[in-house]
Amino acid sequence: MASTQPPVSMSSSQHEATNLPRLVVAPNDDSEEWIRNLIHAPITEVDADVTVEEACDLLLSRNVPCLAVKSSDPSPLSFYSALFDFADVNAFLTFAATRHTYTSEFIDQHPRIAQILDAAKAGRVPVSLVSNLSEKNPLVELSHDANIIDLLGAFSNGVHRVLVKAPEDAPGPSHLGIVTDTRLLSYFATFARPSTPSGSAPSSPISFSPTPLSSGARFSPVSPSIPSSTTFQRYLGNTLQSLPLPSLNLYTDVIALRARADSVLDAMRMMSELGVSSVAVLDDETGSLLSAVSVTDIGRFVVPSQSNAVLHAPLQQLVAQIKLPDGWADGADRFPVYSVLPSTTLSYTMQKLLTTGAHRVFVTGDLQTMSPPNPSSPTGELIGVASIVDILSLFAILANVPNVDPTRMQRHRRASSASSQGSESGAFVDLSRRGLLGNKGSVHLARSGSVWSSRPAT
Repeated sequence: MASTQPPVSMSSSQHEATNLPRLVVAPNDDSEEWIRNLIHAPITEVDADVTVEEACDLLLSRNVPCLAVKSSDPSPLSFYSALFDFADVNAFLTFAATRHTYTSEFIDQHPRIAQILDAAKAGRVPVSLVSNLSEKNPLVELSHDANIIDLLGAFSNGVHRVLVKAPEDAPGPSHLGIVTDTRLLSYFATFARPSTPSGSAPSSPISFSPTPLSSGARFSPVSPSIPSSTTFQRYLGNTLQSLPLPSLNLYTDVIALRARADSVLDAMRMMSELGVSSVAVLDDETGSLLSAVSVTDIGRFVVPSQSNAVLHAPLQQLVAQIKLPDGWADGADRFPVYSVLPSTTLSYTMQKLLTTGAHRVFVTGDLQTMSPPNPSSPTGELIGVASIVDILSLFAILANVPNVDPTRMQRHRRASSASSQGSESGAFVDLSRRGLLGNKGSVHLARSGSVWSSRPAT
């Protein structure tokens, strides 16, 4: 149901045609204090030689989105070497489940794959080998005095988080913490709210000018007489269908799987191959949206399992397990609706993303999606996707950030997967649908011995 899309890159000219305002960054002497307020969490670090299993346990026990992997030879200029998150966990588990299909020629051409295989045979895979295996989790660092344009430049090209360095002469840790794309989206949502008499609205280094973008527009101070937050509120009142979102009208190319016919491993493989953080789960008969499964769900529900049977279970079983704490089983479904309509406003979409904690919501063409779903009344036809990266890319264009390309990292991952599949068997081939997995590709999630060691049949 998914296919590789042609390169999609938004340009300022797309916004010029719609006569939209431009985001203006005013001079701000307190930029370091501003970015400190955006920091989502302190950095959770891990040694490079810690095993993948130990690193995943740390992700779960600390309830953090990622770990910073220390450099083998740290220095003030290079304290961390990489990041490790649930997308990498998913990519590694998928790798383990399919590694018996690799040809010797393919392994010879991919030194990192060879290193992971050798480490697995030795019974200890260090996290440094698996960090950013997903190719969605690069290490990006910004200065302590970075501004909102620097953040938009990173997030509008597919990065989900950045590490903020401390001043070089400051005592203490080398970094102030992590700023996530979700945190920046939350900042924009807060900025758009009407100011209260008590003046509780946060101070901001940005304003929105009614002046449309022009080809040579750059950043400049804004007149105090311009009600910038009101201008931004009006902009957020636009519907999704009126905005140049790159994945709004994908239809059959939306990355989706069937609840009963497709397995957990199918979802893992598809997220790894296509470089996305979640897949839609559809009703087998109607094709309507039932739910979503993300790489975080894989980390929280699949990794703790003591049996590899979970990999071959139908997706509906994993969905039921995910929804269980939210009342699906007791008849009071409180599970968040991961869908919006083309006529939904950008503001409402932002709030839904922030409320659900998801990186993406699915766009459906059925009015029933406005009411909470339940097992007997699925939501409507799936037509597209709206993500945090897509929305921040819109803001980046308003700010005249150059080279905005929200699908760049996805395209890179898909090209990488396509290249690996060009070998005789490929790294992430669709084994389960061809009936090839069986016991050959079983992944043992035991807590003893090597980390999730795959045991090919002899």
